[in-house]
Amino acid sequence: MLTATTIAACFSPIRMINSEVFPPFLPKQVEKIKDPFARKLASRIERLPVELSISKNCIMSSCVKPMIQNTTNPLVLLHGFDSSCLEWRYTLPLLEEAGFETWAIDILGWGFSNLEKLPPCNVESKRDHLFQFWKAYIGRPMLLVGPSLGAAVAIDFAINHPEAVDKLILIDASVYAEGTGSLSQLPKFVAYAGVSVLKSLPLRFFATNLTINSLAFDTCLDWMRIGRLHCLLPWWEDATVDFMKSGGYNVTAQIRQIMQRTLIIWGEDDQIIDSKLAVRLHCELPNAIIRQIPKCGHIPHVEKPEAVKNLIKDFIQTNNDLPLFSKQEENVLVSQLE
Repeated sequence: MLTATTIAACFSPIRMINSEVFPPFLPKQVEKIKDPFARKLASRIERLPVELSISKNCIMSSCVKPMIQNTTNPLVLLHGFDSSCLEWRYTLPLLEEAGFETWAIDILGWGFSNLEKLPPCNVESKRDHLFQFWKAYIGRPMLLVGPSLGAAVAIDFAINHPEAVDKLILIDASVYAEGTGSLSQLPKFVAYAGVSVLKSLPLRFFATNLTINSLAFDTCLDWMRIGRLHCLLPWWEDATVDFMKSGGYNVTAQIRQIMQRTLIIWGEDDQIIDSKLAVRLHCELPNAIIRQIPKCGHIPHVEKPEAVKNLIKDFIQTNNDLPLFSKQEENVLVSQLE
């Protein structure tokens, strides 16, 4: 049960660092981040108590709460694989400026939640955590936004809890992988060795450079620090290995069952997910529109935040169901999949 003690823990003391106020649970390496948008969003991260129905654990769960509340259904921003709510450092403020009630939630096992008493970090637990968070603090149908693997999280959640999801917004969706595949069969000591490589500076730097087009070295270094910050929490390795060994997300068979109206956003120059899969996703979702962002890589909400904000705003405020491509252009793209 949630108690006064656990709720009071949400308001623990904070520390002042270089004129920014950061919550004390963030790794001290947050001080090295230069990006003012990341620093500002980091200062807004809170932990709220969430009771998991599966494990009966109470998780102090990290999120960014809305600065505004309104009567319309809220936007709820997820993040990609092994990431955090700091992915939304550029786009979340723009969505708030546009008048939307906007949450950014860390998926169980990633981000900055307190996992000292480690729950299972498999798909079922991640789904339960998001549902219990929604039930405790949101309680209205969401416009659920999932980038990369977060799109698989969103699809899985919408299938299992359709009452909680009004619409879906999927960004450079990673939804056709068959879970973690052979990685789930690795001996634990090998899995831990692989996870330590995943946290390594060279790999993180390479991955950051791969996901963004034409990134300057200093910017890439700073964005690598932002993307790696949550890996420095003491339970990160255990949570990541647990997810890897659990088998991960495999939602391919669920895609055609999604009834919610869906916006697919895709970076034209994505080097991580083949653009053919965007067309396939558009064909398989029963009620979807697709929008492409030119000269953009795998994480448009970081690289082209203004474009993402505008696409989300148009999707919410209009009932325009016209596809991005003409029928002839779309037929050409579909034929490439055959």
